[in-house]
Amino acid sequence: MVLENLDVYKIALDISNLAWEIFIDLPKEFRFTLGNQFLEAADSIGANIAEGYGRYHYRDSVKFYYNSRGSLLELRFWNTIITQRHLIKSDKLIIINGLIDKEHFKLNSFIASIKSRTLS
Repeated sequence: MVLENLDVYKIALDISNLAWEIFIDLPKEFRFTLGNQFLEAADSIGANIAEGYGRYHYRDSVKFYYNSRGSLLELRFWNTIITQRHLIKSDKLIIINGLIDKEHFKLNSFIASIKSRTLS
C-alpha cells in the first residue's frame, strides 16, 4: 500500500487544492479570519492521513485518521459559514460539497478497515 495511491489521500489533496482556490477568491478582509480556519481545516485532512500512514502500529495510525475525520467535519462547518455569508461561488460550492461527502464515506470505510486489522 502506497500513500499516494490511497483514495482517501487523493481526495484530501483535491479538497486541499480546491480550498486554496476558494480561499484566494475570498475578499481580503475575510481571508485571515474565517478563510484561514477554512484552509487549515482542509489542509489538515491530508496531513493527518499522511502522518497516520507513517506510523508503525495500526492503533497509533487510527488516531490520526480520526483527527483527519475531525478536520473534515470542521471544514464542513466553515464551508457552511462561507456559504451562508455568500462568499463562495456556486460552482465551487457544488464541487467541494461533493468532495466532502465522498471523503467522509471513504474515510469512515478506511478507518473501519484499519481497525479490523488491529483486531486480527
